[in-house]
Amino acid sequence: MSSTDGFTTCLWFDGQAEEAAGFYVSVFKNSQLGRVTRYGDAGPGEGGSVMTVEFTANGQKFVGLNGGPQFTFSEAVSFQILCADQAEVDHYWGRLTEGGGEEGPCGWLKDRFGLSWQVVPARLIEMIGDPDPEKAARTTRTMMSMGKLDIAPLERAYAGE
Repeated sequence: MSSTDGFTTCLWFDGQAEEAAGFYVSVFKNSQLGRVTRYGDAGPGEGGSVMTVEFTANGQKFVGLNGGPQFTFSEAVSFQILCADQAEVDHYWGRLTEGGGEEGPCGWLKDRFGLSWQVVPARLIEMIGDPDPEKAARTTRTMMSMGKLDIAPLERAYAGE
């Protein structure tokens, strides 16, 4: 394998790539900013303005591209954050919705840049995947009634309480 093997997720922004990269690096551990490239006089962006920003968030490689207004994010693509406990759910939910993010149903949200996230307790995956269909159904119904996911009521539903 060569050092160029692997994936880098490219996120298209309309002039906000540097701000977004800084935000994501501040939210996640194991994160850092990388190289910034700028448009030259040949364009298509304004000469000297930021074209791309490389960054790592939670150990994953990304590049933010200031490509213009032609494309925007949609819920068809989202990033899922599996959380160990309620404190992690609360942390990521709060950080990712701050500054203009939008809360959604069932643990989904959009950050202030329009990128969709799923903030999910890892335990939920076990509960809704339980081979007992009643336990899984009770948990799923409870999840469907929530915005930010709350582990305690999910556990109670799973237990049949």
